[in-house]
Amino acid sequence: MTDFQFAAPFRGAVAALKKDLTTEGGQISTVRNYNFAILPYPPEDEFKLREEIANVSAELRDNGWWVAGIPLHALLISRIEAQDARFIETMIAREKRLAGATDPGRGLRDLKEKVANLIEGEDGIAKDVIREVSRILAESDRGPSRTVVFLSRAGALYPFMRTSALLKHLTGQTKNAPVVLLYPGKVDPDGGLSFMGVLPADRDYRPRIYR
Repeated sequence: MTDFQFAAPFRGAVAALKKDLTTEGGQISTVRNYNFAILPYPPEDEFKLREEIANVSAELRDNGWWVAGIPLHALLISRIEAQDARFIETMIAREKRLAGATDPGRGLRDLKEKVANLIEGEDGIAKDVIREVSRILAESDRGPSRTVVFLSRAGALYPFMRTSALLKHLTGQTKNAPVVLLYPGKVDPDGGLSFMGVLPADRDYRPRIYR
């Protein structure tokens, strides 16, 4: 596996993100009408990252911002729970049956296929995120330019889908409010992102990457 390294500690990235939000009226991207950003962090620092985001969220609220979060793991769980009981029972039974197979990866590949069918595409997790962003903006009394949304717990989507696919489906669906994906992974020297530090680096990202 390639040894990816971070260009800078994520605390510096959080500080840069906060500065851009507060000094540029919430514009965190150089691409017009595409107000998305990605903040990578080491997966093992999940709890430290949450603490940093909680601190910056409090500061933003003190400065008149509406701050909201969308935990992606909750959307994933909701989609699985929305299936009938037989779906979950069948997945568990099949996983147990394949656990003793000569190919130890077969069970995981089968599980990935079943879960991916629930969450990929424009009618998958992306649709749920769009719904939640719309709800947040309806509740906010600050307007899209002073409302920031953090997409958290993205690690729950591994290994079922890439976050680059999720962001593609959000384009044009968030009323240009700043949306920040908290990305558990690593950045390679060329700027590619390795989801969870395991998948091959993906360079198919339009948002600004804070690092």
